[in-house]
Amino acid sequence: MHRTALVVGASGIGGSSVARELIANGWIAYGLARQPKHDVAGLRPVAADLLDPASLAAALHGVAPTHVFITTWMRRATEAENIAVNAAMVRNLLAALAPRKTVRHVALVTGLKHYLGPFDAYATSGTLPDTPLRESQPRLPVENFYYAQEDEVYAAAERDRFTWSIHRPHTVIGRAVGNAMNLGTTLAVYASICKETGRPFQFPGSAAQWNGLSDVTDARMLARQLVWAADTDAARNEAFNIVNGDLFRWSWLWGRLADWFGVPAVGFTGSVQPLEAIMASDHALWREMAERHGLAEPALDRLASAWHTDLDLGRPLEVMTDMARSRKLGFAAYQATDESFFDLFAQLRAERLIP
Repeated sequence: MHRTALVVGASGIGGSSVARELIANGWIAYGLARQPKHDVAGLRPVAADLLDPASLAAALHGVAPTHVFITTWMRRATEAENIAVNAAMVRNLLAALAPRKTVRHVALVTGLKHYLGPFDAYATSGTLPDTPLRESQPRLPVENFYYAQEDEVYAAAERDRFTWSIHRPHTVIGRAVGNAMNLGTTLAVYASICKETGRPFQFPGSAAQWNGLSDVTDARMLARQLVWAADTDAARNEAFNIVNGDLFRWSWLWGRLADWFGVPAVGFTGSVQPLEAIMASDHALWREMAERHGLAEPALDRLASAWHTDLDLGRPLEVMTDMARSRKLGFAAYQATDESFFDLFAQLRAERLIP
């Protein structure tokens, strides 16, 4: 059966991995981004602004996808603004594709904020959920742009008669430059700075995260689940959690990450030590390191997203995810989490993004 994919957000961590997985499985794949990159072999670039319907209509003229994979979002100052802009992007995209009537399935990537609430609500909403997180848990009674994105997909699916799937990863570990949520690369950059300066590799997060169980999502695992759902009838019109399939404690993993870089590890010391504050004065140092080591990206904020890493590692509860729903339907992929980090670190070093 002929399958043509449109990957929206193809320059990001998740989108680029989805594009590679699709192409490896014989799909024709287009990659939509405001500034498309050309680092995925075989991906056909589409330059468009999701907030500009005229731009979308022009860019998508002649593109007739059977499957759409939405992996992008945009951050604003308040959740109300997040809702307005992210809902508009999904709405504009699906409206632009509607006249061609070729779309059979739409996959939307959101995340665990579906269960935890927006960025500023982790500890203040009063509605922290039971773990492990399950897809059957109801929406929280708070504003959440993920809900608005889902509702746009549901409305368009009813209008245009396509099926859908929703995918909720935990923290995504993978390679992307200029990404707003990039814990793996942030920790690699932080460890590289520690090695350069002789600082200890200090765990920045909470006691709950240090001692509790956690999981993450390798970008390759996310890609495999999206492609699996697109090819599996039983997965249509369902929401799925997606994580690596193992559990870990940061108290176990932190020292292993430090060993990879050859730096001394310091664990939880009794209080949160925000990474954003620790790295705030390191921009000039990183530029010097980039020049000294011949690195490809001298701008620290193009690689490290300390604010988001602080949110993840500073949560006041342990966070782990149940995968039973997709397992029961046949999704059996697995990825060891320490190897997710080590594979990423090796890739970053090979591409001269870290020394």
